Amino acid sequence: MSDSYDASHITVLEGLQPVRERPAMYIGSTDTRGLHHLVYEVVDNSVDEALAGFCDHIRVTINEDGSVSVEDNGRGIPVDRVKKTGKSALETVLTVLHAGGKFDKNTYQVSGGLHGVGVSVVNALSVWLHATVYREGNVYEMHFERGRPGPLQTREESKEEMADRYARRYGERTRKGTSSRDAFIEAHGRELSGTVISFMPDPSIFETVIYDYDVLAHRLRELAFLNAGLEIRIEDRRSGDAAIFRYDGGLQEFVAYLNDDREPIHPDIVHIQRSDEENRIEVEVALQYTQAYAETLYTYVNSVNTREGGTHLEGFRSAITRAINNSAKKNNLFKNNGLTLRGEDVREGLTAVISIKLANPQFEGQTKMRLGNSNVRGIVDSLVYASLSEYFEENPAALKSIVEKALLAAKAREAAKNARDLTRRKTMLESSHLPGKLADCQERNPAKSELYIVEGDSAGGSAKQGRDRKFQAILPLRGKILNVEKATAHKMIKNAEIQTLMSAIGSGIGEQLDPERARYHHIILMTDADVDGAHIRTLLLTFFYRHMAGLIENGYIYIAQPPLYRVAKGKQERYVYRDEELKAAIKEFGEKNTVIQRYKGLGEMNAGQLWSTTMDPKTRILKQIQIEDAMYANEIFEKLMGDDVAARKDFITRHAKEVSNLDI
Repeated sequence: MSDSYDASHITVLEGLQPVRERPAMYIGSTDTRGLHHLVYEVVDNSVDEALAGFCDHIRVTINEDGSVSVEDNGRGIPVDRVKKTGKSALETVLTVLHAGGKFDKNTYQVSGGLHGVGVSVVNALSVWLHATVYREGNVYEMHFERGRPGPLQTREESKEEMADRYARRYGERTRKGTSSRDAFIEAHGRELSGTVISFMPDPSIFETVIYDYDVLAHRLRELAFLNAGLEIRIEDRRSGDAAIFRYDGGLQEFVAYLNDDREPIHPDIVHIQRSDEENRIEVEVALQYTQAYAETLYTYVNSVNTREGGTHLEGFRSAITRAINNSAKKNNLFKNNGLTLRGEDVREGLTAVISIKLANPQFEGQTKMRLGNSNVRGIVDSLVYASLSEYFEENPAALKSIVEKALLAAKAREAAKNARDLTRRKTMLESSHLPGKLADCQERNPAKSELYIVEGDSAGGSAKQGRDRKFQAILPLRGKILNVEKATAHKMIKNAEIQTLMSAIGSGIGEQLDPERARYHHIILMTDADVDGAHIRTLLLTFFYRHMAGLIENGYIYIAQPPLYRVAKGKQERYVYRDEELKAAIKEFGEKNTVIQRYKGLGEMNAGQLWSTTMDPKTRILKQIQIEDAMYANEIFEKLMGDDVAARKDFITRHAKEVSNLDI
């Protein structure tokens, strides 16, 4: 390596090249999450047109070749020349970072794509992108190859093309106020403006370029809920799946959808919609309490999902705690005992959606996970508190039901605290603070330490013998842990297996969770490859999702992938993980005298086999658990682990075709 360092070592990346060199800086990652983020960036531009009042229809199509098309009936991206770049506006927004209409507050009062890099980043990370703009009866088209533009082509749109676009938007329906479709096209066809962006993600950049219909559908449904009256369609031409999302009831329909499998404790959904004119902030909230134990709460800013919350969430939580306490005291529901409910008490069983719109949101990073505007906290607190106080005054029966549930939650919280304290005092009297089942590792740096949570003593024994004790700890669990979806906090804390988990991990749970205190940064669930193993894994994931979500968000939770088969012939041997690999191995070895061993349990492998196939960092396969979509994850856990048998049956029936291995 040369010691010299001068101007010749400075690299200047031009145009969209920085995006291709460092894609994760712009879309967060190049895994499946980053892949789907491309679609969201394009759709967000269409939603911004809807927020501005110029769009009421968006169509997303996953094409047979794996590309995606997003069409809207907004104003269409401008095509006239931009003085500063000397290029058309269409080419500018697709090739220049931080270029767009979002910086001019006369064009968009509010928008989600604030940074102005969205669609240009999609262009940079695609093999090709094709843009079609419809404006004033003309069609403007531009094709790009890995971000490099072709010429802008212009032609007049025929009435047949207008009719096709009309049919795509409205089916065979006629526009309101017209006698027929043909009459509308004859009179107003030139007014059918819009934009179509089609693109093919670059496989040399992304780990996978296969889009998941369900992931996209859930996000599009979410956007339809957040923008009342906006119709969003999705079609998957690979499988034939399709859906239309339109909710004129907006957030109220959103809460009704979230509570579909739950029993409400008051019949109506509380709806709050107020604005602060001086600060140009609109606040909309819908909420309803149910008999569930978990809190379900989603927050949005300009239709962007702020998964890590922020000042709007802080304001809402402060307001609802204050409103319930003050209203309860005013109505003598505490029976003069001086009790004050805590935030966690009043939020048990709460389902709420908070959506705010403001002109200058301050997000943390391009992925917009958390809102930072300090003035929003007080504004949301004030507006929500006033509205809830008014609602409780007019609906005393609902207030009473909510307070009674919160009082029960407070008692359960105190009981859980006492159980934790008892457990803590008990372990302090013992020689070790760690559970006796735990075979700990020698490494004390959490970032280098792994904890394998193993099903049963048999597999636990093999894992203990096969592990590398320098950095791998083993915790065998006996049977299935408690289903926390159906249990109170008090009952959960008293469960022996959950106490063992909490003690081994050391991070605390719930509001006391501190991921920095976790003793391991690789917590690996290793269960059998059968129905019981899948059930145990789901129970564990439900516990982590409900009570240790911070560990998932920090990337600490993994699932081990033990092999399904051992294929051997003579001295040849191969472990395979999927049926497709089994077929390939049999074809390679030949069927005659080839031995196939099916592993139904980890205990069927000896220590050496378990190490080489499932625990050796050089050869093992681990799946990192991520909360890609909180609403989707919440829905799945409720369907699989909740009380609604019909909903669980429907879910299993729909996804049964995706299961490649099932032992009954």
